[in-house]
Amino acid sequence: MSAETIKCKRCGNQRAALGYAPIPTELGKRVGAEICQPCWAEWLQKQNQLINHFGLDLSNPEAHDFLFENMKIFFFNEGQDLAQIDTSKEGSVKW
Repeated sequence: MSAETIKCKRCGNQRAALGYAPIPTELGKRVGAEICQPCWAEWLQKQNQLINHFGLDLSNPEAHDFLFENMKIFFFNEGQDLAQIDTSKEGSVKW
């Protein structure tokens, strides 16, 4: 897969575009065309953090909406603030 070089909307660097819509929506098409591969990889890490931190049930459409809203903020700075992850308890949570 050879993706075209774009100026990434998130980092501003000239890089290969993701080259495909990672989700079957207009947002997904936009991400595929306007976001570089390294920024997509950063999002995947952030998405995992959000899923784990908030205990998201991915079978719930509201969880998808939450992730899509955060995706818009992460990539395009559109919307409110990115959901914050409280790392103050990191390493101290007992199961």
